[in-house]
Amino acid sequence: MVLLGGLLGILNSSMAAVATGTLATELDASLSTVGWASTGFLLAVTATIPFTTWAVDRFGGRRLWLAGLALFIAGSLAASLAWNAGSLIAFRTLQGVGAGLLDPLVLILLARAAGPARAGRVMGLMGVVLSLGPVLGPIAGGAILDGLSWRWMFLFSVPVGLVALLLAVRVLPAEPVADGARPRLDVLGLALLAPGFTGLVLALSQAAEQSAFTAWQALLPLAAGALLLVGYAVHARRTRDVPPLIDLRLFAGRGFTASVTIMGLGGLANFAALFVLPLYYQQVRGHGVLAAALLMAPAGLGGAIAMPFAGRLSDRLGPRGLATGGAVLALVSALAFTRVGTGTAEAWPVAAALTLGLGMGFFSAPTMGSLYRSLPGPMVAQGSSVLYMLNQLGAALGVAVVTLILQTADAPVTGFHGVLWLTAGVLAVIPAAVPLLPGLPPAPAAPQQPTMSGRTTR
Repeated sequence: MVLLGGLLGILNSSMAAVATGTLATELDASLSTVGWASTGFLLAVTATIPFTTWAVDRFGGRRLWLAGLALFIAGSLAASLAWNAGSLIAFRTLQGVGAGLLDPLVLILLARAAGPARAGRVMGLMGVVLSLGPVLGPIAGGAILDGLSWRWMFLFSVPVGLVALLLAVRVLPAEPVADGARPRLDVLGLALLAPGFTGLVLALSQAAEQSAFTAWQALLPLAAGALLLVGYAVHARRTRDVPPLIDLRLFAGRGFTASVTIMGLGGLANFAALFVLPLYYQQVRGHGVLAAALLMAPAGLGGAIAMPFAGRLSDRLGPRGLATGGAVLALVSALAFTRVGTGTAEAWPVAAALTLGLGMGFFSAPTMGSLYRSLPGPMVAQGSSVLYMLNQLGAALGVAVVTLILQTADAPVTGFHGVLWLTAGVLAVIPAAVPLLPGLPPAPAAPQQPTMSGRTTR
């Protein structure tokens, strides 16, 4: 049920991304204007995540989950009824607020339910959503646009969301919070952190749109976001009366820092590959949107296969060996893509996409599991928010860099190779951080048993 709700935002976001041209035609707007429907969604998600960090302890996970689903369903229904580009952007932003509540809550609720001993197993299940969502979205979007109105892309989320809402009402337990235990909101911290991260994501989105990191549309939000985050860092170190939204002492633990760094790099590499693969199949191979989405599906399928298996194994064997092996497999697969040309048989890129997904799954699930094993219970919400915000930042950076590489390349296949060299370079850094991941906690000692002689044995 929790995974179903978490899948909604990822599916809807990736479905809308393939419909920009159709939406521009149907709503009589420019591509850049309609693009703000996706950008507004992304910015709303990013801005809402820090609030979720506080609200989950203030109102309880169940109430917040139901509120997030209700907002997302309302935004989906409204978006399907949009009459122009402006109304679509506004309703997609409402959807993003709902997704900004749901996405980190998935990690928080699963981590709290699993506990440290089963963290890898449960994060592996979450990885199925993270792997399949970006791949299934374009497939579903292409299928809908082939036979139905664009409005069905948003209407699709309404019945699925209602099912998730009804299941949540019946299944999620209430979390009563005593009045004295309710945390106060760090208002100044929220006013600095939320727009700070949003500014960075907006800067990267504008860099992708303008095809230049030096355009003023990118530099202005970048400078504003950086200043706000510096201000938050100063505030978080000085605040005493109200706990900060994100305690910066989290980063003092090398295990936590290594985990979020690996996941951030993994997000950059993953989104770079997923962004460029359909363009390769369309621009180099001449396939349509739906065919390109189906051909890139093995990347998501590989991750969906590997993450539950690797997560379960990491609970018994620890994360380091699995994460190292997965990063090396993903690196080799990215390097294989750099040898793919216009005349290469399509079976080879399909196989490389499958092994790339397998490799990423084998380092992602153990890394996520180790993150939650290293966090005390009260810090799970903060750790989840940091992980999700850095993943969003990595994804936005990946798309921006990919766009710049493709715009400056001499030919589509040259740009494709450049992106995969970038992906390989990012993946090559991950094995260096893996040894810093926390291992399994020591097993508790077996209780001593008295013998007939009065001595004790184990």
